[in-house]
Amino acid sequence: MISTPMLSALRAYVRHAPGRLGKAALVERTLDRVLEQRPVTITARTRFGAVFPLTTSDLIQRYVYLFGVWEPHLTAWLCHRLRPGDTFIDVGANIGYFTVLASRLVGPAGHVVAVEACPQFHQALTQNLSANGCGNVRSVNTAVYDTATRLTLYLEDAANLGATTIIRPHTAQSSFAIQARTLPQILTDTELTQARLIKIDVEGAEGAAVRGLTPLLDRLRPDAELIIEVTPRRLAKLGHSINDILQPLLAHGFHLYRLANDYTASSYPAALRRPAVPTRWHQPILEMSDLVFSRIDADSLT
Repeated sequence: MISTPMLSALRAYVRHAPGRLGKAALVERTLDRVLEQRPVTITARTRFGAVFPLTTSDLIQRYVYLFGVWEPHLTAWLCHRLRPGDTFIDVGANIGYFTVLASRLVGPAGHVVAVEACPQFHQALTQNLSANGCGNVRSVNTAVYDTATRLTLYLEDAANLGATTIIRPHTAQSSFAIQARTLPQILTDTELTQARLIKIDVEGAEGAAVRGLTPLLDRLRPDAELIIEVTPRRLAKLGHSINDILQPLLAHGFHLYRLANDYTASSYPAALRRPAVPTRWHQPILEMSDLVFSRIDADSLT
């Protein structure tokens, strides 16, 4: 049994010690498991200075507590891509990690729209926006789909609250109904046409989200880019495929890139030390992937 002071000391080593000697093994064999099974509820600071109240039984919150970051490759790329005055659309905002990050990157002259379907997450999101002084964010509690309709969302695993989905599992921890709308119905004309980056992470409904956006893709600014997390298995459960996402975007002049995305805790120390950039992708998408769509034609988006 690891004592609380020892747990804090090990976490401090992972968070703050230079280099990555022994960190991957430490988090994989000990810290990740202990923090999930013996949850800590605490307010922690991210590497970019924001504060979040966290409970480490949840995957995203546990990693933010351990490492000060969630999805280090995507975090680093957003820091490279967003500039003061930009507009960022965060579809599937969860507790607001990327929303708060983008709010700081685009500054007072910029604008962020955070869309979150889960009422519990949306409440946490609004509280985190207030706690971090994010006055340039508009948050919306709705689901994103290809038509205006009423959807039921399900939580299968209480240890991964971010996996709330419209795909009905064999056993659901909880469920709730929510109104869904298309992105053009949610966004104002200015938000849509000025968006620099649109991030979509909606646990299987990405095909429907893109289909709802397709009629207005030509209205996006020339340098607009989309970051879409896809899982082929989940898409298939809704009768969708990767092509439902690829075809409309490629037809509108976007090129496909893939950004590394590894949710194992042991991958984080190396990713933080040397984050990857999106690289041009020509192979089939067979596993969960972060896809980046850009009108830039290059080998990578450096």
